[in-house]
Amino acid sequence: MADSAPKSVASSSESAVHIVYTERPLENEEPEAYHIRTLASVLGSEEAAKGALIYSYKTAASGFSAKLTPQQVEEISKLPGVLQVVPSRTLQLHSGPGKLH
Repeated sequence: MADSAPKSVASSSESAVHIVYTERPLENEEPEAYHIRTLASVLGSEEAAKGALIYSYKTAASGFSAKLTPQQVEEISKLPGVLQVVPSRTLQLHSGPGKLH
């Protein structure tokens, strides 16, 4: 049982990619600038936010994907303008030859 404790401590501080859905920014603010500002409020600096930002969603939805620790997910979830934070997942399509039956 002593072996499992360090693993749980390490996993609680590891970052993973999350998608953060936000309200749309004000008309005079670029979406990416708004996303970086939101992320910087949790990470402490604009440089750290730019380093963690993976993609800024601007068309069909407003939000961004970024590498966040569980603690950062908790903090950013509480910010005004943040609607939802979900882990990013990669799904495999079940299509191809012989799979369309």
